[in-house]
Amino acid sequence: MDRPDLPLNALRVFEVATRQGSFTKAAIELRVTQAAVSHQIARLEDLLGVTLFLRTSQGLLPTDEGRLLFPVLEHGFDAMARALDGLGGRRNIEVLKVGVNTTFALGWLMPRLAAFRQAHPEIEIRISTNNNRVEILREGLDMAIRFGTGGWSGHKAIGLMDTPLSPLCAPELATRLLHPADLGQMTLLRSYRSAEWPGWFEAAGTSCPPVSGPVLDSSIALAELAASGAGAALLPISMFDHYVTQGRLVQPFGITVSAGRYYLAWPSDRPITRAMSTFSRWLSGQSPEETGPSSA
Repeated sequence: MDRPDLPLNALRVFEVATRQGSFTKAAIELRVTQAAVSHQIARLEDLLGVTLFLRTSQGLLPTDEGRLLFPVLEHGFDAMARALDGLGGRRNIEVLKVGVNTTFALGWLMPRLAAFRQAHPEIEIRISTNNNRVEILREGLDMAIRFGTGGWSGHKAIGLMDTPLSPLCAPELATRLLHPADLGQMTLLRSYRSAEWPGWFEAAGTSCPPVSGPVLDSSIALAELAASGAGAALLPISMFDHYVTQGRLVQPFGITVSAGRYYLAWPSDRPITRAMSTFSRWLSGQSPEETGPSSA
């Protein structure tokens, strides 16, 4: 194939700026000035004869041409990095960067990750946790495990597992609870998903009392606060069974309600790498609900 002079610096700057969604953040990652980033983008746009970014009230957004170019460059730079790692007798390690909901990371994934690393030493998993709010491209991730109902715009996702919610509280508080309505006598700790408690009380067949407890954006924080005796928290039982086993929390009622499930998600226009396919198949095998993506 006849190749024109490739402006590699400008292409690299474009890839980082698109992923970060900001010239300022791109400059920080590349350790250059924002002016240098702007110059390289302008040079690339002039060379290609197209506009690559739009500045909007939502921030820096790639144009249709930019969205077409980005996944090709990202895949290409990743392939070059893997090839360079293989030079000089170094083992070819493929890095997979995965953002993980903190509750899932601590309650399920981390205790099992050693088994994956033993089975696939050629893949290095780099985990970063979040409170379920994650932007895969801007954070430089390949995939993310998140909780919800799926259907995220611009992403593909496979279901991993359902995680029914049920009230958990400290053992001393559980002795006061004979019926679901008795929960109205104590503080109901809340997540940012306001429909969870009303949904549980509906499943229990009783009216939901006023819910005015503190709102936390982490199930780990909710569990710790509940274990301290501050109130009852509506939590995914399978993620906190170790709290129950240790006697720190008690599940006073067997009634559960589903508020979503955990998914493995990735940008729909991202080429599936060997590492992505392998990790997805492993997750599906650990909690089989759907088959994962296959690399081309």
